Amino acid sequence: ASSDAAFEPPLQYHPSLFVFPAKPALSVLSVDMRVTDNKKAHNTSSYKNTSLIVRRNKEFIIIIRFDRPFNNQQDNVHLEFMIGNSPDENKGTYITVSFGKEKRDGRWNGRVIGMQGNEVTVGITPDASCIIGRFRTFVTIVTDLGKQRTQRNPDIDLYVLFNAWDPEDLVYMSRDTDRQEYVMNDVGIIFNGEINNISSRAWNFGQFEKGVLDACLLVLDAGKVPLLYRGNAIEVVRQGSALINSQDDDGVLVGSWSGDYSTGTAPTAWTGSPEILLKYAKDGGLPVCFAQCWVFAGVLNTFMRCLGIPTRVVTNYCSAHDNTGNLKTDIILDEDGRVNRSRTRDSVWNYHSWNEVFMRRPDLPERFSGWQVIDCTPQETSDGLYRCGPTSVNAIRDGELSYPFDARFVFAELNSDVIYHQSDKYGNTKVINVDTTYVGKLLITKRMNSNAYEDITSAYKHPEGSDKDRQAMLTLARLNKTMQMAERRGVSSRDYLPPAEAGVTIELQADTIKIGDNFKLTLNIKNQTRQTCTLSATITGCVVYYTGITSSIFKLDNKAATVDPWKSESASSVMIDVKALEYMPYLVEQSNLLFVVYGRIEENGKTLSTMRVVALRPPELTIKVTGTPRVGKDFMVTVSFRNPFNFILKNIQLRLESPGITSVIFICPFLHSVFTKHLKAKSSS
Repeated sequence: ASSDAAFEPPLQYHPSLFVFPAKPALSVLSVDMRVTDNKKAHNTSSYKNTSLIVRRNKEFIIIIRFDRPFNNQQDNVHLEFMIGNSPDENKGTYITVSFGKEKRDGRWNGRVIGMQGNEVTVGITPDASCIIGRFRTFVTIVTDLGKQRTQRNPDIDLYVLFNAWDPEDLVYMSRDTDRQEYVMNDVGIIFNGEINNISSRAWNFGQFEKGVLDACLLVLDAGKVPLLYRGNAIEVVRQGSALINSQDDDGVLVGSWSGDYSTGTAPTAWTGSPEILLKYAKDGGLPVCFAQCWVFAGVLNTFMRCLGIPTRVVTNYCSAHDNTGNLKTDIILDEDGRVNRSRTRDSVWNYHSWNEVFMRRPDLPERFSGWQVIDCTPQETSDGLYRCGPTSVNAIRDGELSYPFDARFVFAELNSDVIYHQSDKYGNTKVINVDTTYVGKLLITKRMNSNAYEDITSAYKHPEGSDKDRQAMLTLARLNKTMQMAERRGVSSRDYLPPAEAGVTIELQADTIKIGDNFKLTLNIKNQTRQTCTLSATITGCVVYYTGITSSIFKLDNKAATVDPWKSESASSVMIDVKALEYMPYLVEQSNLLFVVYGRIEENGKTLSTMRVVALRPPELTIKVTGTPRVGKDFMVTVSFRNPFNFILKNIQLRLESPGITSVIFICPFLHSVFTKHLKAKSSS
C-alpha cells in the first residue's frame, strides 16, 4: 500500500461520506499548516521539504479559515488524515479528529486553541504509536444534510515521524545531546582499516536533503511493507535491514566484492547516502550498484535517522563471518605450514560495519532495551530474507541468545575461536593452535561531538576471563546442553581440545605502511619456559580482500631463531623484509596483506600459529579552500594527493560532496600529460 496515493479513495469506501446536494452552512476557505512554526517545535526544520513534518505524540497547530465565524455549539467539523490506497479507521490509516457540537474521541487528540474572526486555531496530537509516513489532509463540514470534504491539496499533506523526544515513543532518548548526535547529525565518520591501523572515511548521511525523506518512504512502499507495520519501530528497523540490500527483494543497494565494478559505481567511490537514495527513487526502485558493508551501514543510518529513529554506525574489528553459528573459524595449513587456500573456507573480516538503533523492546525483558544491532549487509538469511536484527546488545554481552532477532549470528561475529589445523598429504587434519581472543577485539563508533572514535567493546563483551565473562559463557552453555540441541539452536558447543601450551608465544608487528613502500615485518618470540627453544617458522604472505578472503600468495619465507629461557620481557625478534615489488602486482581493492606464521619448536615438537593483517595506507587527500565562501558566489576548492606508483595515473575521478552546499560532482582533471614527466618520481598534483 502506497504511503502517498496519487488518487483519492472513492467515497464508497466510507459510506458516511456521501455528499448531499444541499449546501453546508459553513465553507472552508483555506488551511494554514503553520509549517515554519510547527517544524521548529517538532525539530524538523532541517528537512528540505516544503510540507509539514511532525513527530508522534506532539501537538502541531493548524489554522482553518472559514467563510464565517465558527460556532462551537452549532457547527461540526472533522479534520481527516489519510494514508494509503484504502484508508480504514480500524487500521489507523484513516484518522478523524472532530471539533464542534459532536466532538468524539479518536486515535489522535484535537482541541480548539482559539478563534479570531473567521479563523479557528486547532491543535492536533498524533498518537504515540501511529503509522509513520505521508498523510493527506482534508477538512470536512458535517451537517444534518450530509458532509462536504475539501478537495485534495498536496500542499497541506503532512509527514509523521518517530519521536525520540517523547517518553511514550519506543525510540525515546532521555538526553538531548544523544538526540542531537544520533537523530539530528547529518554527517559522520565510518571507521575502517584494521585494528592496528584504524582509518576512517567521512560520510554524508544527508537525511534532511531534498527528496531523501520521500525516497526513504519509497523504500518501504517498494518493499511492500504493510502500513500496519509502520507504526512499530521494531518492525520498521527489521524491514529496513532487509530492504537496504537488494539480495532478495530488489532493495536499494547491490552488494559486490568482485573487484569489477564497471557496470556501476565502486563501493569505495561513494561519499554519502543521498546520491544513492535519490538515484534509487529516480529510477523507480531499481537497485543501485554497488555496495560493501560500510556503504550499507551508511545508507541504513540515513534511512533510520530520516524516519526519526536514533541510529549510529558501529565497526567491529576482526569480525568473523560464521555461516553456521558454530563459533569456529578454521584456518587450514599444509604440511609445510603454508596456508592451504583451497581448503580454508572461513574468513575473518578486517572490519565489518553494522548499525545500532536505540529503542525500548516491550517484546523482551526490560534489561534488553537500549541499543540494538541491525545489519543490512547480506551475509545470511533470517526468516527467509537477508537481514539481521534488531538484537539487543545487552543480550549479546550476557550470552542470552534465545531472544529475537539473530543474536546467535551477531554473537559468533564477536566470539568465534580461530582454529589452526595442519593437514597431511592424505588430507587428515589436526588442531595445532586455538586463538580465543583474535575475533571481536575492538568495537568502535563515532564519539559524540567529535570525529574520533569511542571504544564500545565493553558493551558487547565482558573482559576476557572475568567473572561476568564466565557467567555469560555458562549462560550460553545452558542453551546447549547437548550437541544435538546445539545444532538445532545454531550454536555448537566447543567440542575441540586445544593443544597443550607450548610455553612460547609469537607475535607479528608492523608499522604504519603506505602503499608502494618496502617495509619490515617483525616476528617477536617470547620464551616463558626454563629451556632454550629453537623455533623454525614458515611465514606466508597473501593479498586479501578486507573480508579476509585471500586473493594471491605473494611471499613464502622460512626463518629460524634460538630463544633463551625466560625471555619474556625482552623478546627475541626476527625481521622479515617485504618488498613493494613482491606485493604490488597482486594488490586488490583496499590493499590488505595477510601474514600467517606457523612455528615449530625443535626441542619438543610443539607447534604454534598466529596471523596479522597489514592494511596499506592509500595516498591522503588534502583539501584547501581559497577565498571566503559567500552565498551565491563561486569559490575555489583545491584537492591534492601524491602519486605513490611508478606509473602514470590516467582519468582519475574525484567525487566532491558538501552537505547543504552542493550535491555530488565528478571531476576528472588529470590528463595523460600531467604525469608524463613523473614516470619514476612519485609525484603530487
